Amino acid sequence: MHEISKSVVKKDHEAKVRGESVYVCDYPGEGVLTGKMLHSKWAKAKILGVKVPELPEGYFYVDASDVPGDNNVNIVLDDTPVYCRETVEYIGEPIGMLCGPDEKEVDRLLKACEVEYEELEPELDMLAGKTNFFNYDFGHGDVEKAFKEADKIYEEVFRTGYQEQAYLETQSMMAEPEPDGRMFVHGSMQCAFYVHGAVARVLGCGPGGVHIFQDVTGGGFGGKEAFPSILACQVAVAAHKCQAPVRCVFDRREDLEFTSKRHPSICIYKAAVKDGKVTAIDADIIYNAGAYSTLSAVVLQRGLIAAIGIYNVPNVHIHGRAVKTNTSPCGAYRGFGAPQTYFAIEMFMDHIARDLGLDSLEFKRANFAKKGDTTSTGGKYHFHVPVPEMIEEVEQLCDYSKKRKLYAQKQTGRYRRGIGMSMYFHGAGFTGSGERDIIKAKAKLRKYADGTVEVLASNGEIGQGVRTTFPKIVAHELNIPLEKVYYSHPDTGRVPDSGPTVASRSLMIVGELLRRAAIKLRSIWKDGEEQEVEDNFKEPDFMIPFYLDKFQGDAYPTYAWGVNAIELEVDTFTGISKVLGAYASFDVGTPIDYNIVMGQMEGGFLQGIGYASIEKMDYDAKGRIRNNSFSDYLIPTTKDVTNLKCVLHVQEYPEGPYGAKGAGEVPLVGAPPAYLEAMEQALGGTKLYHVPFTPEDTVEAIVKNGI
Repeated sequence: MHEISKSVVKKDHEAKVRGESVYVCDYPGEGVLTGKMLHSKWAKAKILGVKVPELPEGYFYVDASDVPGDNNVNIVLDDTPVYCRETVEYIGEPIGMLCGPDEKEVDRLLKACEVEYEELEPELDMLAGKTNFFNYDFGHGDVEKAFKEADKIYEEVFRTGYQEQAYLETQSMMAEPEPDGRMFVHGSMQCAFYVHGAVARVLGCGPGGVHIFQDVTGGGFGGKEAFPSILACQVAVAAHKCQAPVRCVFDRREDLEFTSKRHPSICIYKAAVKDGKVTAIDADIIYNAGAYSTLSAVVLQRGLIAAIGIYNVPNVHIHGRAVKTNTSPCGAYRGFGAPQTYFAIEMFMDHIARDLGLDSLEFKRANFAKKGDTTSTGGKYHFHVPVPEMIEEVEQLCDYSKKRKLYAQKQTGRYRRGIGMSMYFHGAGFTGSGERDIIKAKAKLRKYADGTVEVLASNGEIGQGVRTTFPKIVAHELNIPLEKVYYSHPDTGRVPDSGPTVASRSLMIVGELLRRAAIKLRSIWKDGEEQEVEDNFKEPDFMIPFYLDKFQGDAYPTYAWGVNAIELEVDTFTGISKVLGAYASFDVGTPIDYNIVMGQMEGGFLQGIGYASIEKMDYDAKGRIRNNSFSDYLIPTTKDVTNLKCVLHVQEYPEGPYGAKGAGEVPLVGAPPAYLEAMEQALGGTKLYHVPFTPEDTVEAIVKNGI
């Protein structure tokens, strides 16, 4: 590996382990009002009136009538209100906020509020949903002809459920009016400039009327991409009305019940097979967006692009829609729409292989895409596809083929075993031309007279290590000690917009901007002087232009790759499964810090296993999320998977810093199909079609199939 891959102590490590890091809830409370939401109790209703109790001096009730600008949070479609309009669209929608200096008194006043509703009939079933927020249709080749000429045609339906981000720190935000008239908003977030644009619009001020600062953030996993914009607007409006600082920190039940989740999905697949190869895929993909559109457009786009997996399918038709339901709005989550369709295509390919009497892995191999092949959107795989080599690396970790044959034999007794494998990619960076036309990232370096260098960018540290890896890149190019380079949490008042902390883009895109900026600075370096340089994003020349209206072109410049194998044992008496081993090879290009990257790979892989198995979340007949505590919503720990082994396969990307590609999302994506393939084998070849697949599901399958 590259010299830069050598691990260092993370720059924010000591402050965190000593408890010195300041989160938004750690700021002194003197003069700060506590804000708490008045949430809707109905999934769909008209608001006829709100009766607020008499408020003591210094206490305020804030609602849509107090919004000085536009009562719409700028996300994609601008349909999410700051505070509800005439109707509420899901249980938990904010009707208003009560603010005051004493938290217990705020709680008392909030309970005394009376809301008069006219209950309306909610739409809860995504299949019956009448409103499509987004609807896409694309493909290539002649699908109809391929089905006419097929030796066999297969049709199956796959379902995936919610997944909660379960970050350590709940959603938290604070707004403070400043003496110069600006509004200062800070808190737990991934995308400072997203919040900046949203708050400026809601307050009706220009960009200079607000500045945003990312506090130390206790995890995000996508959950702090769009939702912080909503909460920031709510506290900013409250602070504007109260003319005092307002802080809102969600409790855990509130966070679990009312914030964004991974989109549940229904994936309807049809395949044509001729001469042992898949010649056509026709897929209809439905995502449950919830009550508002939030980020569903781009989540759905990524899911559709991944709908044929890593396979070379000459004839493709993909249709997808994001459907409105009166449930909590869904949003970003690590993997960003791809885990849903990868689960479907990997299970579908496995089922087809078994019906044809072929080994699943060999059937998949025969259909793999390779360098130069066409992607689902008519783009190209411009670089080597390293999946065959990565499969061999996983074979060495776990003897996959040997165990697959062994467990395929008839098993008896209480405990049964299985092993499964998945392979997949994750597109690195924003979809399509987003980096070029929307983000237009720029990054700066500022050298001070004492020789220290500050990184100026807007990418937030959410546990993935950019406060360490960005300075590593700069220090390496400048050939100065790492302690001479530092990167603070971004403040939109003093850093350029290098884009959001999403889409596995920070290192690959912004890291490269910083590397190039460091080369510029090195060439003009003058001791004892303050100097500043910047660099701007330029799309690689090899990219085939992407047209979203047609879904044609290169959706991504390159891909991170993953191969996962999961081995498990099922207790047929209880339905409880035990993961005996989880094995993976990941290609994220050159790791900028080996330990940081391996931490991401291991953590993400475990998160994917949770999505496949125990992370069950659903809503009841009224549309209320039922799992609103960690007693009801389980997440895996290291004790659940004690044998987890990951290796890195380095396929360098020439446009990334030292060959680095996107790393943050790829480790989660492929775990569900690997887990369910293993479960199918342990259950004697029973075909399974949904995740999470819980112990209750296992017992049902055992009884139904007489295992």
